[in-house]
Amino acid sequence: MPYEPIENYGVIGDLQTVALVGMNGSIDFMCFPHFDSPSIFAALLDHRKGGRFQVAPVLRGERRKQIYFPDTNMLLTRFLSPDGVAEVSDFMPIKTEGHAHHLIRRAKTVRGELSFRMICAPAFDYGRAGHTVEAGRGGVLFTSEAADRLALRLRTSVPVKIENGVATAEFKLAAGETAAFVLENAGESDGAAADPDYIVAAFKETMNFWRRWVRKSSYKGRWREMVNRSALTLKLLTYAPTGAVVAAPTFGLPEEIGGGRNWDYRFTWIRDASFTLYGLMRLGYTEEAAEFMSWIEDRCHDCSPDGALQIMYGLDGRSELIEETLPHWEGYASSSPVRIGNGAAGQLQLDIYGELMDSVYIYNKFGQPISYDLWQSLVRVTDWLCANWQQPDEGIWEVRGGRREFLYSRLMAWVAVDRAVRLSLKRSFPAPLERWLRVRDEIYSDIYRNFWDTDLRSFVQYKGAKTVDASTLLMPLVKFSGPTDPRWLSTLQAIENSLVEDSLVYRYNIDDAASDGLSGREGTFNMCSFWFVECLSRAGDLEKARFFFEKAIGYANHLGLYSEELGPTGEHLGNFPQAFTHLALISAAYNLDRTLSGLK
Repeated sequence: MPYEPIENYGVIGDLQTVALVGMNGSIDFMCFPHFDSPSIFAALLDHRKGGRFQVAPVLRGERRKQIYFPDTNMLLTRFLSPDGVAEVSDFMPIKTEGHAHHLIRRAKTVRGELSFRMICAPAFDYGRAGHTVEAGRGGVLFTSEAADRLALRLRTSVPVKIENGVATAEFKLAAGETAAFVLENAGESDGAAADPDYIVAAFKETMNFWRRWVRKSSYKGRWREMVNRSALTLKLLTYAPTGAVVAAPTFGLPEEIGGGRNWDYRFTWIRDASFTLYGLMRLGYTEEAAEFMSWIEDRCHDCSPDGALQIMYGLDGRSELIEETLPHWEGYASSSPVRIGNGAAGQLQLDIYGELMDSVYIYNKFGQPISYDLWQSLVRVTDWLCANWQQPDEGIWEVRGGRREFLYSRLMAWVAVDRAVRLSLKRSFPAPLERWLRVRDEIYSDIYRNFWDTDLRSFVQYKGAKTVDASTLLMPLVKFSGPTDPRWLSTLQAIENSLVEDSLVYRYNIDDAASDGLSGREGTFNMCSFWFVECLSRAGDLEKARFFFEKAIGYANHLGLYSEELGPTGEHLGNFPQAFTHLALISAAYNLDRTLSGLK
């Protein structure tokens, strides 16, 4: 069985985990019960041993179409053929609505009388643990032999066969008839799914939940459908118990087919903080922003005694994210190794302090005033940075080829100290302002003295480099540089000449940039493409900005979702869907729409 392309999937979830549903009706990725739990289905990473849950009609030459029910994260996959028309709807009820950890799948024949096949083949603990299967009146019970003894119950009214640890069913449905399947955590089951009216009620409640949530958005601009889909995706990637947002809900999806750039993104990066807060606040989602801000505040209080922070944390705030490989899996399209955990957690990335302070500054300005206790922690963090900003580090792209003095790290160090100064003055918080102001100005001068190349007429990736970096696009967005400053405009031109293909942007030129310690190539970075659009917009080149933006949104998948990168033929690469891309889309759409409307 060939691998389904990454972009052929939709995503459903319950604000604690997600499932990726293919256009073939197969759930080929799901970690359970939480985003960072071991996988139970992962055929996307090994189609023989990863596990899957498929519900689909048996048809001749069918065509497939997959859509979200409008303004929801509930999927409908439609199968059309000469034999008839069938649909499979998929959703996960939200716990706040009274149901926890249920995956609901409903098959329906629209026209004709059609045969269906169901396969439920879990592979517990990343496919490392066996399981037992037991059929009973309540359904089929799968019990993992891993230490957690996770038990899943599959409830259905159709006859099920069990063979070699797999549950299958073959059944027919006439026009208008349906068959439903509910997969639940047997250890948490409250019996609600046994009620014959449960599925219809849960469907309505879940639809109402998502539609009520979307109505809170304040964005009414030109690209409302794409912005709302990005907002819904960000909400789907939010871990409700803590308010943290995962970078992406998947692990191991390659940045190059057959290559080794395969990472685990099921964690929360401090770097994402300011972009997340900005996106949520701009769309009017103050409650979500407050919950994420609370998570950030806890990380600040938990920082080391000297004020240093880790670059990323678990959704519950844990700092141990040990990286390991899964050698028993072949990887997506033979892209190995498949990694879980993330060794980059131990890297030094000085830019995170800028994103942290900018997020606090944004929240204090547009949300609620921050507390004195948080300020005390921020003083320690800022003091640490003032003493360490000159260190070489691994940078935003998490290179594994040795530390360098990166421009982006310097830029965001300036942002960190600048926002600390502004917060102190705005709120009259006590602070060593004289020292902070001196350091802020030293960083500013250092950037112009050591990272501006007179021959290239551009800011460069790192000290001594002769190449540009797409992260430099943040210069005007964080207000270090004016959007029409001559040095910035010539840098923007250099980035376009070196890194832009059509409307798509590479993060850097692998052949000329700082070594990332890895072999192979990679695609264009979707978030960088949207950063480029926003820079064009802010510089006043509105026609070009709109043209590039509308081309870039055309690279979304059929549901409006983005992975991290795009390959040579426009195929999606990397973990999917990626929060950073959708955040950059929201920011670009918001700024471009206001500028086109003549608003500041």
